[in-house]
Amino acid sequence: MAIQLTAEDARQSLNGHVAAKGREIRAKYGPHIGWKELLRILADRACVRYPCEIVFDAGPLNPGEFAHPVAKGERPEEGFTMFVHPFFLTQLPQVPCLVLYQLVLVNYGEFASADDAETFGAAVLGLSQHEYYDTLCEMAGRICDQAT
Repeated sequence: MAIQLTAEDARQSLNGHVAAKGREIRAKYGPHIGWKELLRILADRACVRYPCEIVFDAGPLNPGEFAHPVAKGERPEEGFTMFVHPFFLTQLPQVPCLVLYQLVLVNYGEFASADDAETFGAAVLGLSQHEYYDTLCEMAGRICDQAT
């Protein structure tokens, strides 16, 4: 008898995987994940599948967006540039929170959902998903406040 997997099964499997990967990263680089730890995480191919550098530039970001990865080439192996809003250049201890949310796109592509991103970031930082989401919203709000 063959087992049929649904798209929902795949989504749940990915979410479980990103939670486990997040806990693994926290165990390896935590418990405090700051700027220096983030740079070590980005350099570790067991944590981030493809090369990823951080650039503080809002040019490629949508209004109100705090960070987003952009592929450097046609193949993911060519790496990514993680654009982070320059507002956070003077707040490096908060940058890991923003970048971790976006790393699921680097590691898993467009199949990764916002829920996967929240699950992953929360697991790395040792927060509940609700706490992590609230922190992200507060940080995104600061960009909007700064723009007005």
